[in-house]
Amino acid sequence: MFKRIPLTLLLVFFGLTLLQAQVLLSPGKTLEMKFQLGSNGEPMYELKLAGQAVILPSTLGFDLKNDEIDLLSGFQISKTETSTFDETWSPVWGEESQIRNHYNELMVELTQAETGRKMIIRFRAFDEGLGFRYEFPLQEKMGYFVIKEEMTQFAMAGDHTAFWVPGDYDTQEYDFTKSKLSEIRGLMKTAITPNASQTPFSDTGVQTALMMKSADGLYINLHEAALIDYPAMHLELDDKRMIFTSHLTPDAIGDKGYLYTPAQTPWRTIIAGKNAGEILASRITYNLNEPSKIENTSWIKPMKYVGVWWEMITGKSSWSYTNDYKAIKLGETDYTKAKPNGTHGATTENVKKYIDFAAKHGFDGVLVEGWNVGWEDWFGNSKDYVFDFVTPYPDFDLKGISAYAKEKGVQMIMHHETSSSARNYERHMDEAYQLMKDYGYPAVKSGYVGDMLPRGEYHYSQWLVNHYQYAIEKAAEYQIMVNAHEAVRPTGVARTWPNLIANESARGTEYQAFGGNKANHVTILPFTRQIGGPMDYTPGVFEMDVFNGSHVNSTLANQLALYVTMYSPLQMAADFPENYDRFPDAFQFIKDVALDWEKSLYLEAEPGDFVTIARKAKETGEWFVGNVNGMDGRIGEIKFDFLDSDKTYLAEIYADKADAHFKTNPQSYEIRKVAVDSKSVLKQYSAPGGGYAIRIREASKEELKGKKKL
Repeated sequence: MFKRIPLTLLLVFFGLTLLQAQVLLSPGKTLEMKFQLGSNGEPMYELKLAGQAVILPSTLGFDLKNDEIDLLSGFQISKTETSTFDETWSPVWGEESQIRNHYNELMVELTQAETGRKMIIRFRAFDEGLGFRYEFPLQEKMGYFVIKEEMTQFAMAGDHTAFWVPGDYDTQEYDFTKSKLSEIRGLMKTAITPNASQTPFSDTGVQTALMMKSADGLYINLHEAALIDYPAMHLELDDKRMIFTSHLTPDAIGDKGYLYTPAQTPWRTIIAGKNAGEILASRITYNLNEPSKIENTSWIKPMKYVGVWWEMITGKSSWSYTNDYKAIKLGETDYTKAKPNGTHGATTENVKKYIDFAAKHGFDGVLVEGWNVGWEDWFGNSKDYVFDFVTPYPDFDLKGISAYAKEKGVQMIMHHETSSSARNYERHMDEAYQLMKDYGYPAVKSGYVGDMLPRGEYHYSQWLVNHYQYAIEKAAEYQIMVNAHEAVRPTGVARTWPNLIANESARGTEYQAFGGNKANHVTILPFTRQIGGPMDYTPGVFEMDVFNGSHVNSTLANQLALYVTMYSPLQMAADFPENYDRFPDAFQFIKDVALDWEKSLYLEAEPGDFVTIARKAKETGEWFVGNVNGMDGRIGEIKFDFLDSDKTYLAEIYADKADAHFKTNPQSYEIRKVAVDSKSVLKQYSAPGGGYAIRIREASKEELKGKKKL
């Protein structure tokens, strides 16, 4: 018999139901996220992987500016929705030709009882991790608001080992420190090293992507995805309770973000795995970004390049044309009356040598820095109108170089150093990109060295994040690819705007000429910086004792391996052409290695110690293997079971010799050719700071004849 239940009792029952924990499982049921409200109506979540704690109960919400009631507590669950999603999409370029995007989703709509304001928290559970973001629907009770701080917590289950760089509003270009979480405070002072622009903010603040390992062997990575119209997130550690809280980059007056409804934040990402290779294999960061907004992507093509760069970084040549002028006024300074300094690198004659070298060895492009007027007073002068990005120095024939490169079948790569005068770059951007189109430059390397203009802004604030995005989208209008240096770290935005083919946004090869990187630096970057996208690391240095007296902390074999382990669709052979001429057999690997991949396998991985990756090239079907090693010599073992079982291949192995060492004998390497098949196993020595690189290809019986079977 049907019995009518009073409405008040229904509401009580409904409210109790919604106060119960909401559980979200990943598609394979390996990951479990639990969401509930605390006793004061505060949103809380926790995360487990196969029953093992990844994130302990952690609170969510916002501290608002000029609001008596923050978005931290007093919530009720007004609605929940669950769904599942499964697609396979094809990136324009990438570590594989197809990416599966499979997750279960929980949407929780919260209503703050006292104010009536609504906030949605959307969770997506993948088998290897979790993404969640805040959403603010269009509503009467909430229009414009200013974020004082985002209060997202990540409570750790122990005093994990972490690979971290200091939290800083202006640079990511620090060496990584490996320590327990509890040791960060004591090590922070020595971890902060000089940079052209830097603003560290805390004794326990660190940057994402943050890589950690628990005592019981769980690997955890914290980062963000789809950073759009919002400041970059750092992590502030409460080292008494082992709880990270988000710390957003402020603007010049200290505010963290300006939002108006409808609005959403970037995704906060937690990737977890039982082995380190699972972190590298995750595509959560890309999957949480929107599909490409560029309909015709045929003009976006991976490039291998050389350039007039390393000779400037090492002090052999200069960006500036003259030493006569201490101050430059664009449009008024007459360079034809100035005496050339004799060290300028971007001369027509010098650039043609690089073009000839690129053409001879099959490189796609040549980068030239220091071609445009204004370098004499570009840095440290808080100068607004610093470059115009279109006027060449007298000794650089812009039109002639373009014609010469075209004749040789080589494309030129433009360089736009902004000196961090972002407003000036925006005022010149259309004209600068049009010049590139006129002269056939398909890609630009932009730079943001120095303190920001407008004065007081930081490199990773909401204002600058929007500037970088504007540059990418404006470049797409002109069919220009962008390689941004010193910009905000990538967060998978290249899925949506695939003309963003690379970033620097970390400590790259240039620091090998500024006193060196740690020899294990490149074993950490794949777990940290590269979680968000490819890095223009500029590898390929063969002469380790460089012009200015610095030493590159790497073996030659390690430099070759970077073309596989440090993924990028834009790869530079950074050294002087004459150094490649000294080692033509090793240089052959750089010429042969692919840029775009059908499949990637993570054979061995331990952050700080070693990374071994195998990748199958698009179109050719060749396999390439790269191993980079840390501070201690090591014999690794890999299987070739990824090869077709019915074929025999030729493997060309470029490896450290037994006496190789990054400090004392970096150029000690050997090359051997062996036959391999799917049953082959390689045991290979990697020196301290060393590694190996392998090209695997199908070969004729004649090529295989006499080759030892591995």
